[in-house]
Amino acid sequence: MESVVESVIDTNVLLDWLVFRDPRVAPLVAAIEAGRLQWIASAAMLDELKHVQRKPQLQGRLPAPDTLTEAAARWCRVVPPVAPGRPTLICTDADDQKFIDLALARPTPWLFSRDRALLALARRARPHGIVVCPPEAWRELAAARS
Repeated sequence: MESVVESVIDTNVLLDWLVFRDPRVAPLVAAIEAGRLQWIASAAMLDELKHVQRKPQLQGRLPAPDTLTEAAARWCRVVPPVAPGRPTLICTDADDQKFIDLALARPTPWLFSRDRALLALARRARPHGIVVCPPEAWRELAAARS
């Protein structure tokens, strides 16, 4: 029986999945829907998602007003916030620090992002057992890790 693997997913990748239906995230979405990957998030991450959902530029694009909130309720497991302290890896974008902090605190083997500041941490995250990558790289990297 295959075990479920936790993953941290940044807001832009979630938008690619839930709003823009980007086909590059399809393998990742299939793994989440099949229960092979578990999307985890802190309350702060979900608050960011709710904030983004209210942005005017998304209003005409959302399939339904609560698309992101409903997806989080269905697919996301909310985990406790990371205890305050000195971060092991520092993201140049303070708004994205919460994603790397959670991946390090769990530890979670996957952090999916398209954000340059998070992707810049990829090399330094590997010794911590975390792969920071865009979602389209996941299938190949996961096969290589097996």
